[in-house]
Amino acid sequence: MTTESFSADNAVWANVKLPPWWLILIEGILLIILGVFFFTNPFKTLVTAVWVLGLWWLIHGIFELVSLIWDRAMWGWKIFEGILGIVAGWILLQQPLGGTLVLSATLVLLLGLIGLFMGIAALIQGFKGAGWGSIILGVIIIILSILLLMNTQGAWTWMPWAVGLLAFFNGIVAIVNSFRVRSLQT
Repeated sequence: MTTESFSADNAVWANVKLPPWWLILIEGILLIILGVFFFTNPFKTLVTAVWVLGLWWLIHGIFELVSLIWDRAMWGWKIFEGILGIVAGWILLQQPLGGTLVLSATLVLLLGLIGLFMGIAALIQGFKGAGWGSIILGVIIIILSILLLMNTQGAWTWMPWAVGLLAFFNGIVAIVNSFRVRSLQT
């Protein structure tokens, strides 16, 4: 087994357009700050994040409809996406607390369903020869997913901390990757 270095000479990476390294660094720093906000004041940060999401959807929906002036490709989809973005954004801006609860519960439901399918896939792989480790992992994932699906209303209480932890660690990864990209670009 050989290891391949990811350098600019590598044929696969030669055609990839990487963003400026400093942009990835800023993203990492902002993600760490967001993670800290979620840890220090989780529910206010979650409501604020939902409000920003509502603003984003509203603006995106408006721009999607305006883009029809110069680009009529997939016009039906653009109209649908524009109207949906405007309506969803407006609702979140008008009811940020309710939107926070609905979006959190929806995310928990999706995570539970995805986990259930991942557990079943791990079980199938285990029975096809991947071994007992895959079977045990599949059973654990299925049990945790069922517990999550049975408690979607209560799970929103820990969601801000999970999002904060995810943002914090993604920020660290982004900062490390920014220096890797910097070394590739020099």
